[in-house]
Amino acid sequence: MGPTSSSGFYVSRAVALLLAGLAATLLLALAVLAALYGYCARVRPSELRGLWVPDAASSPPSSQEEPPATPKPGPAREPSVTTTSGDWRPAGPWDQLRLPPWLVPLHYELELWPRLRPDELPESSLHFTGRVNITVRCTVATARLLLHSLFLDCERAEVRGPLSPGIRDATVGRVPVDDVWFALDTQYMVLELGEALQPGSRYELQLSFSGLVYQDTREGLFLNVYTDQGERRVLLASQMEPTFARNVFPCFDEPALKATFNITIIHHPSYVALSNMPKLGQTEKEDVNGSKWTVTTFYTTPHMPTYLAAFAICDCDHVNRTERGKEIRIWARKDAIASGNADFALNITGPIFSFLEDLFNISYPLPKTDIIALPIFDNRAMENWGLLMFDESLLLLQPNDQLTEKKTLISCIISHEVGHQWFGNLVTMNWWNNIWLKEGFASYFEFGVINYFNPKLPRNEVFFSNILHGVLSEDHALVSRAVSMKVENFTETSEINELFDLFTYNKGASMARMLSSFLNEHLFISALKSYLKAFSYSNAEQDDLWRHFQMAIDDQSKILLPATVKSIMDSWTHQSGFPVITLNVSTGVMKQEPFYLGKVKNQTLLTHNDTWIVPILWIKNGTTQSLVWLDKNSKVFPEMQVSDSDHDWVILNLNMTGYYRVNYDKLGWKKLNQQLEKDHKAIPVIHRLQLIDDAFSLSKNNYIEIETALDLTKYLAEEDEIIVWHAVLINLITRNLVSDVNNYGIYPLLKKYLLKRLNSVWNIYSSIIHENVAALQDDYLALISLEKLFETACWLGLEDCLQLSKELFRKWVNHPENEVLYPIKSVILCYGIALGSDKEWDFLLNIYTNTTEEEERIQLAYAMSCSKDPWILNRYMEYAITTSPLTFNETNIIEVVAASEVGRYIAKDFLVNNWQAVSERYGTKSLVTLMYIIGRTISTDLQIMELQQFFSDMLEEHQRITAHARLHTIKNENLRNKKRSARIAEWLRRNT
Repeated sequence: MGPTSSSGFYVSRAVALLLAGLAATLLLALAVLAALYGYCARVRPSELRGLWVPDAASSPPSSQEEPPATPKPGPAREPSVTTTSGDWRPAGPWDQLRLPPWLVPLHYELELWPRLRPDELPESSLHFTGRVNITVRCTVATARLLLHSLFLDCERAEVRGPLSPGIRDATVGRVPVDDVWFALDTQYMVLELGEALQPGSRYELQLSFSGLVYQDTREGLFLNVYTDQGERRVLLASQMEPTFARNVFPCFDEPALKATFNITIIHHPSYVALSNMPKLGQTEKEDVNGSKWTVTTFYTTPHMPTYLAAFAICDCDHVNRTERGKEIRIWARKDAIASGNADFALNITGPIFSFLEDLFNISYPLPKTDIIALPIFDNRAMENWGLLMFDESLLLLQPNDQLTEKKTLISCIISHEVGHQWFGNLVTMNWWNNIWLKEGFASYFEFGVINYFNPKLPRNEVFFSNILHGVLSEDHALVSRAVSMKVENFTETSEINELFDLFTYNKGASMARMLSSFLNEHLFISALKSYLKAFSYSNAEQDDLWRHFQMAIDDQSKILLPATVKSIMDSWTHQSGFPVITLNVSTGVMKQEPFYLGKVKNQTLLTHNDTWIVPILWIKNGTTQSLVWLDKNSKVFPEMQVSDSDHDWVILNLNMTGYYRVNYDKLGWKKLNQQLEKDHKAIPVIHRLQLIDDAFSLSKNNYIEIETALDLTKYLAEEDEIIVWHAVLINLITRNLVSDVNNYGIYPLLKKYLLKRLNSVWNIYSSIIHENVAALQDDYLALISLEKLFETACWLGLEDCLQLSKELFRKWVNHPENEVLYPIKSVILCYGIALGSDKEWDFLLNIYTNTTEEEERIQLAYAMSCSKDPWILNRYMEYAITTSPLTFNETNIIEVVAASEVGRYIAKDFLVNNWQAVSERYGTKSLVTLMYIIGRTISTDLQIMELQQFFSDMLEEHQRITAHARLHTIKNENLRNKKRSARIAEWLRRNT
């Protein structure tokens, strides 16, 4: 031990070691924090793209913060730029999904310069730079600015102002920017200022930025690499909706924050630049390397939200025409333009614009419309003002598309996007929670448009097939999604993307249709004209729409409603699901209850207390009756009682314009069944469709017995409407029934019952295919229904169907240039393989190998799984997991084979020796999916145990746990289906 100091204190060796350890730990922690801060300050937002996963939970929500007080003035300096996530910063307005209301954007001067060159095609990404000057009006004094920016690097940030009133672009000063940082999880750029902006004054934010453009995304700017005229080419396009403008330039990226835009695009001279407005001028620019670039400027846009800003840089050709003095151009690959593929779309677009202009009495406000067909746009279309973008498969009509539903599909989609020029572009929803105000009405009017130009098209049946059937099949009381959502329900930007779903489009369209039906078309359009005029170039809430409908109601006395339009429609848009309306025809008592999947007794009382205000349009004995309302749980309508007369019957929901299903008491169903058997044509086609669809859905979900639904099929020998047959077959011949070996006992009964009734409709369409296939060209309902009819007829062993399949397949093999009729192509290819040998299979493989079109390759891949020969299916799977003769990239071939009737057993045996190769080729998740496919018919715990043992070595522990629960769910579903199938079999025995 050493000598003691003359002053101080004594520390033992143990304590000294402890303190030294603590000091070292503290220094290490400080070093880590310094490193983190250093990373935070150095990282560029663009470098985080593809790595960043937003986590709203990382930053606690806070109330709307007051803007910060004015900081003390200091010397001007260049702002630092940092990037943070929620756990690295204090709580503040950057934690909120919505922008604070401190600034209102008025105008954008935007310049974009993507470095796209025809001689340097990018492999995966492309660099771009840009500048934006945003004129804003300050509403609240603030020294902190928030605007949206994601994956953009900020190169420069300045704030000029206040701007001098009355002198364009003149400024009286510069506001120092002390700091610029990014809140990545909420997608904000934050500017910390040296002094506060003053309320009522205008300022200009001047920002320079850069970023990357990618091929593998459709968010913001993106690339398409494609082949045209035998050469590999690339184009650049944009997709800003809903929240991707912030990926392209810093902006106030909310639909209510409308502004005007002056857009400039710098591009290679060999490309054409397109934007919302017509070209204003072009100049030349030289970069630092001496390369020449073209600078294209565009006229100023109307007031519009950022999600409608649009850009394209391409080497495309176009066709054009003028409609009411305004040019319409359709741009596409040069090959497609030369082949005339864009002509159909061009010829219908102008008349659609004119029809909607006349309907709403509001002219389309832009001087031109460009529509570009993108080689890759993920089967989407976008309504950007003045520059509409389509996946080319939804816009271009190929020569062999004449006998498909393609013409109607293209007409619908163009009508939908043109409809947005009024619903969405001219009048925009205030925020995304009311997106149905644009998508629902655009979806509704697309059918009005195509019906106007194709008056023979059965409007109600087409709406049912394209819109109503799909959403009624998915909607129910426990779905957590209403058409109109509360703003406070949204906490993350990603939730906005999820709103583009069946409920927004299909249910929204159904709401518009129901509203039109209980008013009348004249009153409906009159109210919409008023609404569109009042909110042109502005924004609206759902209540604004209801107010204009109420004004139209109040201005007349003919139509009387039981409540305000708002009360009626809110009962539908603010709650999930829809009601089942049940009518007792003996007493006239009508009641409503929520529709549940697999209803159980007293479920209504337990989980759903709300009611709907329901418009009841109805017919009695074929005659349309006066509108009545069910505005409570139960009500008596004596006029709906029926007598014992065979001719007395009632159907609710005229033309299926109401968004609900209808049930009847036993007598009500009996009367309808009697009428179908006596004279089915006394009941309109749409209501024969309705009866079938409602009855099978209600029986499946425990509202009525399955026998009640089956009774409605007795008359089918006389039914020659293919769309009604389609409804029967999709409800009766389900995938589960076809694939379940336990249902083999039901097969001969179904065969005997259905083939006896199918003859009439089969003979009609087989004759057309033999003798006059061109007659199908304008029969849209036949084109969408034929596949199920042929599939069922061949599955039931109808000899004429099997022979026709072999004949058509053989003709195609001998003359591949003569395409198989598209609506039944999948069936013909499948049965051509099933009834053939390896010769036919090898022919299909050769066609697959030489085909590049993805949809056709998928169709061929599925057809090859239809073989009944085990060795062919085994060879098929071997091909899939090796590099010879090719790799199957479009779909998982092992899953496709396992899903087929014979392939289930072959695939299981194949996995014994090849599961590791399958896992490497398709991933470990595919093994779980295969387990479900192979086990799709299990109905006992023993079968579950055997299946789990079989897959035990192939799956990881967490996958085994998940699979165990899923297999029990499959078992329980199969047990329910088994009981249902047994009752169907018993009914068939009694009625065959």
